[in-house]
Amino acid sequence: MAQLPILTAQGLSLHFGGDPLFGGQTGLDLTVGPRERLCLVGRNGAGKSTFMKVLAGTVLPDTGSVSIAPGNVVTYLPQEPDFTHFGSVSDALLDALPADARDAYRIEPMAEELSLDLSAEPKTLSGGGRRRIALARAFLTEPDLVLLDEPTNHLDIPAIAWVEERLSKFKGAFILISHDRRLLEEVTRQTLWIDRGKLHRSPEGYAAFETFQAFVLNEEAREIEREKQYIKAEQRYMERGVTARRTRNEGRVRKLAKLRARSSARIRPTGQVKLDITNAEASGKKAIEAKGLAKAYGDHVIVKDFSSRILSGDKVAFIGPNGVGKTTLIRMLLGDTPPDTGTVTHGARLETVYVDQNRRDLAENKTVQDILADGSDTVDVRGERRHITSYLKDFLFDPGHMRSPVSSLSGGERNRLLLAKAFAKSANMLVLDEPTNDLDLDTLELLEDVLADMDATLLLVSHDRDFIDQVATSTIAPLGNGDWQEYAGGYSDFLSQKDDRIRWTSSAQSTSKAKPAITVKAQQKTRSKKLSYKDQRRLDELPALIEATRDEISQLEAALADPDLFNSNAEKFQTSSKALETKLAQVYAMEEEWLILEEQREALSS
Repeated sequence: MAQLPILTAQGLSLHFGGDPLFGGQTGLDLTVGPRERLCLVGRNGAGKSTFMKVLAGTVLPDTGSVSIAPGNVVTYLPQEPDFTHFGSVSDALLDALPADARDAYRIEPMAEELSLDLSAEPKTLSGGGRRRIALARAFLTEPDLVLLDEPTNHLDIPAIAWVEERLSKFKGAFILISHDRRLLEEVTRQTLWIDRGKLHRSPEGYAAFETFQAFVLNEEAREIEREKQYIKAEQRYMERGVTARRTRNEGRVRKLAKLRARSSARIRPTGQVKLDITNAEASGKKAIEAKGLAKAYGDHVIVKDFSSRILSGDKVAFIGPNGVGKTTLIRMLLGDTPPDTGTVTHGARLETVYVDQNRRDLAENKTVQDILADGSDTVDVRGERRHITSYLKDFLFDPGHMRSPVSSLSGGERNRLLLAKAFAKSANMLVLDEPTNDLDLDTLELLEDVLADMDATLLLVSHDRDFIDQVATSTIAPLGNGDWQEYAGGYSDFLSQKDDRIRWTSSAQSTSKAKPAITVKAQQKTRSKKLSYKDQRRLDELPALIEATRDEISQLEAALADPDLFNSNAEKFQTSSKALETKLAQVYAMEEEWLILEEQREALSS
């Protein structure tokens, strides 16, 4: 017997300033059943967070309704949780429980798991501390459905590992917005994609999203092409025109006009951020050399006898729990914070751009134009003068944003503005402190490509495991008691090389009196030394199958390119179009399968 959905949304639409954010005329529909594991993805500004707020009931839609099946509990973790009105963490957690169940013993286990000091004042906590309060509130009531908007923002790797484990074992359903691709790949089983006001649903998790996205966009392109062919056919029909038919053909004329208007007004896929960084003159072979660095604040040892040689072009990631001293170590390497002992020397002509995760360079009362160009209409982009509207378009800002105050920007827009400011400067050393917060997944991948390809030296602080894997040439991690060690490669390489005795506790700042229970652990699967016979055989077969399918696609595309096909044989046109869609889906799936098998083969042979 089929289980009833926990949440049902019908005909949802929302407009801002007269423009539809999502839903349009038809509205969005969604059902969420028991134990469904959904991720919600889309570009910054596509309406993900607002859609989640509508589902949570904190924002009312213009049309449509959201209903929760009787007896079900739904909780919501907002992107920017605010607990400053609570006097203590204990008060904030108890408030999440029903009035008749607000007993201290019910919140203590969750507080211990998340290293929360129940007596602390929420307003004194960091962003990561407030996020852990929000996570505790979301799961305390053991909900049937939890709505999570960027739950890992400001969290360190141990806390992210806790979120991943909690969601993997969660008995209820969830909808998850996150920029952490590894988290999405590990825990989701279906994907919701908001794109230009529409909601698309894939029966597979985020790991298969790119294939699904390509299929949807290709289907849209096919539909546009069919529409164009139909318009041409109708136009030719009328141009043959017989005066006697004019009256009865008025319906066809009106239909054609509607089609043309719809085709003209169709929203095209949004562009990509145009990221580029041109290096200043190279700083020489050596960028930074540190010998015997040490730093302590009272009895708290941050760094002890640390030495490293960073060459020009190296991409170095600094990882570890919040409060362990990553930023302090980087500040010593840059010469901004003097070490207690030890020396730091820089290569000649070192020019550094620092992007701070706290966004201190973004004054709330200033406009985008003020931040980028001090109020001017042009901005100096690595020695070249460009109009500010043109440069803003590279970072997906509408020209109307130019005079918008920073206070009106979303988290993703603020981060893109910081990147726009940083990438306008010539630099041979780029320092990025948590650059991935609030970025949409497309921009994140583009940023990865730019950073990996640039010649400048990169110092990176990040808790995004996949981002580190894609960018870093080496990783510096704390071992405990002020000791730090450098490992070749990214985060996965660190896991494979690190001493198994290393255990990180979340939030080393530790105003917490609770037992620090969040630990990081290598989640490595035992691998055989080679692919199975079945997988190897499939890997050998796929290239020929892909090539044969591509040939069939070329033949179908050639047939559909005939402008007379629709008019002469509409049935063949429809059959060929459907066959093309099927073949494209098949080749995308086979290419994805080949890539996965080839990566497995390379990993096993290395």
